[in-house]
Formats: sequence, structure tokens, C-alpha cells
Amino acid sequence: MYELKVESYFSAAHHLLNYNGECENQHGHNWKVEAYIKGDKLDKSNLLVDFKVLKKELNAILKMLDHKDINNLEEFQNISPSSEIISKFIYDKLKQVIPNVSKISVWETQNSCASYFEEE
Repeated sequence: MYELKVESYFSAAHHLLNYNGECENQHGHNWKVEAYIKGDKLDKSNLLVDFKVLKKELNAILKMLDHKDINNLEEFQNISPSSEIISKFIYDKLKQVIPNVSKISVWETQNSCASYFEEE
């Protein structure tokens, strides 16, 4: 089994719904996103997925979030856009174009991240 990981970044604001504390107020993060791909079959160049392709597809998704108020985006209406929800959103979007995505981790600080993956 092979596994790849790429990292990318975006900056955005959000606030949590149904939360009692500072994070109920609008605030921003410089988010780091890690995308993991797993598979056991390599292509004719012995690549699982070309890093350039993976980065391009991930960055296209992150562009939807970058410098936005995430709460105002249609996909996040009436839900609390926690790091957990954002990681699933990115996972679902990336899975549409790269089927063997295995996990997305979203870091809102250098010490705190949430990941989404599906059990095999």
C-alpha cells in the first residue's frame, strides 16, 4: 500500500453556532490542510497520483474557502463550520475528482487539527 500527502493553506473567517465561548464570535484562521491519498496500484510512471494534479485539485477546493466568511457560503448555511465539518467538506469535494483520497486533516492552529476519513 502506498500513501501520499500534500499540504496547502487558506485563510478564512468563521464562527461556531450553538457554542458558548469565544469561538461563537467571528474570528479567523490561517488554516493548513493535509490531503492523504492511499492505493496499491501505481501508474506507468510508478506514481500513485501526480503531486501536481493532487495539489491543483486541492487548491481549487480551497479557493472556494480562501478569504471568505465560511458561515456565509451556501454549503455551510445553518450549520456550524467547525474544523471537523470543513475537513469533511474538503474530503467530499476532493473524492469527486481523486477517488482514492483517504483522509483530510484541517489545522486551525499549529497545535489543533481535525481529520475526516471513511472506515474501510
